[in-house]
Amino acid sequence: MGLLLMIVGLVLFLGAHTLTTQREVRARVIAASGEGGYKLGYALVSFAGIALIAWGFSHYRSTGMIDVWEKWCSPEVLRMLKHLAAALMLPAVIMVVAAYIRGRIYVVLKHPMLAGVKLWAVAHLLANGDLGSIILFGSFLGWAVFDRISLKKRIDAGGPPIPVGGIGNDLIALAVGVVVYIALAFAFHPVVIGVPVVGA
Repeated sequence: MGLLLMIVGLVLFLGAHTLTTQREVRARVIAASGEGGYKLGYALVSFAGIALIAWGFSHYRSTGMIDVWEKWCSPEVLRMLKHLAAALMLPAVIMVVAAYIRGRIYVVLKHPMLAGVKLWAVAHLLANGDLGSIILFGSFLGWAVFDRISLKKRIDAGGPPIPVGGIGNDLIALAVGVVVYIALAFAFHPVVIGVPVVGA
């Protein structure tokens, strides 16, 4: 039941975000519902998707996770993968921050938000070898790859018109990224997710 709820949530959340990549379809929806109606519907569907993903994944974890590749890996390999995932999360968080505090990182990566999501998904796939995690993080990885490819076909940049600065913005993005990473590792992950990162 948990996996089914999570999958429905993924369809809603990623479906809404995929709609934004289909510019002609999106324009028709806005024309039919109005800008306000479109934004409200987008927000409600996205929120419902996130809620179902969280609820479904939590229910799946509480009723017993289905191991896929973890049963074939030694404890040493699993521990190494978790350490690797924790290391990959730092640049992933910095990339996401750099999407909004734009400097040279933004210019080089072009779409650091999507790069950060892909790295986040890969990191969590490395650290989690159960079926639910593979579906969850694999779906986000697939969406980010699709969205990145679709951007090559779009006329618009696909993001908000945020000014691009210089190296100063990169330093700020690095500092904010480190702070957010520490907060995620020491507070959010163990308290909200229920899975410790440090010392696990």
